[in-house]
Amino acid sequence: SKACSGRIQDVAGLARTQLPPEMGDKLVKHFNAAQIAGYVGLNAIGQGSPYSKTFFFDVYNDQHNLLTPAELKTLSHHDWDNSGLCMKELCTWCQMDAVEARKAGHLDTYQEKYVHDRILQFRAAMDGMYDYTDQPPHFFYIHFLVLLSVLYLPLFAIDTAYAAGWGEETYIGLDALNGVIVFLQCIFVVGLRSLATKMIDPYGDDLEDLSVILYVEATLEICDTIMKSRQPPKAKKTEPNDSFKDMMG
Repeated sequence: SKACSGRIQDVAGLARTQLPPEMGDKLVKHFNAAQIAGYVGLNAIGQGSPYSKTFFFDVYNDQHNLLTPAELKTLSHHDWDNSGLCMKELCTWCQMDAVEARKAGHLDTYQEKYVHDRILQFRAAMDGMYDYTDQPPHFFYIHFLVLLSVLYLPLFAIDTAYAAGWGEETYIGLDALNGVIVFLQCIFVVGLRSLATKMIDPYGDDLEDLSVILYVEATLEICDTIMKSRQPPKAKKTEPNDSFKDMMG
């Protein structure tokens, strides 16, 4: 996620310094739209996701005018909520924008290659998120933890109870210690199983999941800062003789 944001910022910096404002804004908006569309497409892996086109992409599109109505219509044939294809097409649009800028003479071949490299790195990073989300912890790992919870923990508790003694051999201190050991063992095993289920969907809506909204809003804010950056006007150069005359009155 942070890698995707970094690649967008790289392209935004080049677009601000090399491209006309309209062409640079178009490229950066397409790139940001690709990132948000990529998060929407995470629904495609079957786990479900709180990031839908209606309540996620459309909200940011209304705020930042990332895509025009005509562009949205062009992408309407994609199933945004159940496919990552929209993100792939938007990445291709960014590459087309780079080619257009080079043909217009605003970028040389090296700068065009730089933009293409950043776009492909972005797409690879986004694909990596899909791979990670679509390949949750191995079934054996979760199955093993469930088996421990169902069989091992009860047997461990029974064995500990027998080892503690009964009848006249009971000791309150030993019973309390064994009870704490059994309790901690249960927390450890059940905690591992809970962690495994959380790792299945790292981009969900749990508090410990990765903050997609933070990544998106931070990237949009940084790109806006880059594209609106202005230098102060250059100071007028003074001739050495003029400065000497001013000093002499």
